[in-house]
Amino acid sequence: MSDSEPRGLARGLTNYGDAGFSLYLRRSFAKSMGFSAEMLARPVVGIADSRSGFNNCHRHFPDLVEAVKRGVLSAGGLPLEFPTISLGEVFLSPTSMMFRNLMAMDVEEMIRAQPMDAVVLLGGCDKTVPAQLMGAASADRPAIQLVAGPMMPTSFEGERLGACTDCRRFWALYRAGRIDAAGIERIESNLATTAGTCAVMGTASTMAAIAEALGMSLPGTAAIPAVHADRLRAAEASGRRAVELAARPIRPSQIITEKSIENALRVLLAIGGSTNAIIHLAAIAGRVGAPFSLRRLNELSDSTPVLVDLKPTGQYYMSDLYAAGGLGAVLRELAPLLHLDCLTVAGETLGERLAREQGAWVDRTVVRTLAEPLAKEGGLVALFGSLAPNGAILKRSAADPGLFEREGRAVVFSSLEDLAARVDDPSLDVAPDDFLVLQNAGPRSGYAMPEAGYLPIPQKLARAGVKDMVRISDARMSGTAYGTIVLHVSPEAAVGGPLALVRTGDRIRLSVRERRLDLLVGDDELARRRSAWRPPAMPPARGYAKLYMTHVLQAEEGCDFDFLRRA
Repeated sequence: MSDSEPRGLARGLTNYGDAGFSLYLRRSFAKSMGFSAEMLARPVVGIADSRSGFNNCHRHFPDLVEAVKRGVLSAGGLPLEFPTISLGEVFLSPTSMMFRNLMAMDVEEMIRAQPMDAVVLLGGCDKTVPAQLMGAASADRPAIQLVAGPMMPTSFEGERLGACTDCRRFWALYRAGRIDAAGIERIESNLATTAGTCAVMGTASTMAAIAEALGMSLPGTAAIPAVHADRLRAAEASGRRAVELAARPIRPSQIITEKSIENALRVLLAIGGSTNAIIHLAAIAGRVGAPFSLRRLNELSDSTPVLVDLKPTGQYYMSDLYAAGGLGAVLRELAPLLHLDCLTVAGETLGERLAREQGAWVDRTVVRTLAEPLAKEGGLVALFGSLAPNGAILKRSAADPGLFEREGRAVVFSSLEDLAARVDDPSLDVAPDDFLVLQNAGPRSGYAMPEAGYLPIPQKLARAGVKDMVRISDARMSGTAYGTIVLHVSPEAAVGGPLALVRTGDRIRLSVRERRLDLLVGDDELARRRSAWRPPAMPPARGYAKLYMTHVLQAEEGCDFDFLRRA
């Protein structure tokens, strides 16, 4: 913002045709809330609050808001909180992904429309942080991301439990008949016992790490548990820093760049992070006009080792990562691979931050060194081929390497309803070496790309001891899930991509080594099937659903709306 640009309450006046009257009226109404003239003359820091009764992850936000306010006031600013859409992952139908863009629009427009010089973004649950980063990037007003922080794991019958990787493990045991109804009810009551996001390296924790890696969060704040006093101190520090940004602005467009996005991808690969983060980073990149390529992801993955031993790919929880040194420990190990000249919201470069932290203690059981990693290659890989011309994603760090080079027979489910109706049917013709294929679960499917890619092992195979199979779909997968699962197949089936043409009995070849996913069916047969293909029938859409179905892009472009990307 320029020196001549209005500040505080004088910014962005409501248009009554008389600017003086508009400011006079605004101050008058502000004074009705009990503010003094001295307070109203201060720089304004907005606090975007995404709490909701339908969002368990954010139930501690009242305390965080008060801590942010404390920081703003101590630095000479005026804190004004405002609500935004809240996306509680497990409470939304058909999926929170459908409403991420709506929340991003809400955040962008409220930042732009209301008089604030800087904003602190309070989010945490899976889609809230990417929505806030997308909105802030488009509004391009000084912003700091403050995340909810992860839950603490719970001690239960001699082991630690934490949402949600453990929930999937026990549900698989229940489906296999190894836990009874009373047992699964006891587990249900002990998986999520504190405020905060999932306790593992799921999507929420991955996006928290990415926000810090991008430079949009204060250093050292990504992994602080939600219930730790340090989380409140981080909130206070974020409020203080927001006032400084109001005086000496650093905009998101200066922080979120091609280089910082590449840094975030390196971190994503090194922490064994969620596949969802690829979609969100693509969308964030699109908001600032930065290039984003799945082929570049593969290049980075080949040279970025996995360093963090957290569930779902390892054994520890997010609270252990914080105790082990936090994301800073990971960044310092990755330093030779990072762009250290990237600017951060703290007003320093990434290189300056890491130099300041040299010598800090690290627990090497949780965060490995670059020389002795958990795996020499990154946790994620993009696949291309006749079944996925525009790409697909496999989280190899959560998969069985014994399934990486394989040809199998397709067992196809045409929809989520078809999957639910047949996957546990004892008469289903399926063997452990088959590939389970789910169609019509992508962005334009009517389901809005749910986390349904974690197809359940057919019950008769699960009860026989089968723990993993190759599963392929145009859906997403929770960051807390695991298995040899190919996701985000693009173009999706609902728009006539090759996935729509697969039939039960077809042969499919998967090669992680060659980065390929191919449908082994002749061109003539595929042409015949394509001529007979029709889009899936969908109910008439209205309102936001119609906007979504008309404008949502494919996975490799972040599933953002076409009109929200920067040209």
